[in-house]
Amino acid sequence: MTSLPRLLFVDDEQDLREIASEYFGTQYSVETAKNAAAARIAVERNKPDLAILDIRMPGEDGLSLAKWLRVQHPEIGIIMLTTAADVVDRIIGLEMGADDYVAKPFDLRELAARVKSVLRRVADRAEATSQPKTAGKQVALGRCMLDLREHRLYGADGNEIAITAMEYDLLKVFVEHPNKVLNRDRIMELAHHRGWDVFDRSVDLRIMRLRRKIESDPEKPELLKTVRGTGYMLVQS
Repeated sequence: MTSLPRLLFVDDEQDLREIASEYFGTQYSVETAKNAAAARIAVERNKPDLAILDIRMPGEDGLSLAKWLRVQHPEIGIIMLTTAADVVDRIIGLEMGADDYVAKPFDLRELAARVKSVLRRVADRAEATSQPKTAGKQVALGRCMLDLREHRLYGADGNEIAITAMEYDLLKVFVEHPNKVLNRDRIMELAHHRGWDVFDRSVDLRIMRLRRKIESDPEKPELLKTVRGTGYMLVQS
């Protein structure tokens, strides 16, 4: 029998932990933790496929925990729980390598949709990285190389550059549509992120992050260019 995907829900509010455990328990193997310290123990004991982290917790916050997860267990998907009005938390969460975020108070159905989306990409990445490297299709991105088979990005020195599942999805969209201007709606449609809101600015934030990884000068991008008032375009010769 195939084992259920494993979720780790980290929040200092007991009511939320109980609700999440009950709601997701029929589809996933759910473990909860009341703080970052308990979460670290849970991860080392039984590594989850996806961690849902509240940012605002007493002691070590969710951002610090996300940073540790991304370094120590990069294969784990991460969804951050932020306050609805705190854009800064969302930006920092994405900077730390989170795959997605949901604003509190949240609708359980929305969170469930985000969970499914991130888990699908985590599974795709795990399957891709299990394939022989010789099977990969590589695409040059300036000084970098994107391997479409492995879902990995490599620098000019041959070393892997860490990217999240959603960052890979964005790069793949641009690689498949070179020298074409894409607006946010089209990007979200092509990346299959149906759960994103039309006014969601996380596309812009992830493009900023990608520029830091593939551009020689992120402040003056030559690859991922902004087309003012329209969208973005990958410039390929």
